[in-house]
Amino acid sequence: MRRMHVVVCGFEHYDGLDVNPCVEVVQALTTQEFAVPHEVSVEVVPVLLPTSFQHAWPKLREAVNSVHADIVLATGVKSRAHSVALERCATNLIDANRPDADNVQPRKVPIDANGPAAYWTRLPLRAIFHEYGTANIPAVLSSDAGTFVCNSLFYQLLHWNAEQDQCLSGFLSFPPVNAATEFSSGISIEQMIGAGRIAVQQTLTYALRSHANEILE
Repeated sequence: MRRMHVVVCGFEHYDGLDVNPCVEVVQALTTQEFAVPHEVSVEVVPVLLPTSFQHAWPKLREAVNSVHADIVLATGVKSRAHSVALERCATNLIDANRPDADNVQPRKVPIDANGPAAYWTRLPLRAIFHEYGTANIPAVLSSDAGTFVCNSLFYQLLHWNAEQDQCLSGFLSFPPVNAATEFSSGISIEQMIGAGRIAVQQTLTYALRSHANEILE
């Protein structure tokens, strides 16, 4: 039986949030069932990360390497967002407008002085976005993961992923829970868990379809 390892990570703390969507979604996804062929099983590996430029990526890297991850879904929070953001790319820039958990605040420096200007996600965003519409989950396709720890982690994840043959990875940004606007009452934690589940399911479907096509070729 083929075993698919899905690493789902999020940041363990955000100032000013009574409910952290990252923690809730990461924990919830470990109990979800996913539609896969009978000869395939899925293991979801949860990882909570410090909001630290120095320590977040090494902790995630250790997890993905230890299980030989097939899929990595990283999550974060955009404090001013009102919908789920499917992040399309990570840019090679740190410009922190506040200190991280280690009280470090780099300004206008590259994440990797020798790296490319940006990396693109490896998740099937269009399929995920379509399913969000079907499930009535407010979402946007975003090309700006910010310049804080979220973007730094995303860039380093994709830099690592560029050297992997099979792994698919990307980043999902959540708004604060029930962040209301004049047009809506905001998104519930149940919808955010649903967004995480759909992202994993669609990526599993894409990965297994690509594997089947390789066999046929």
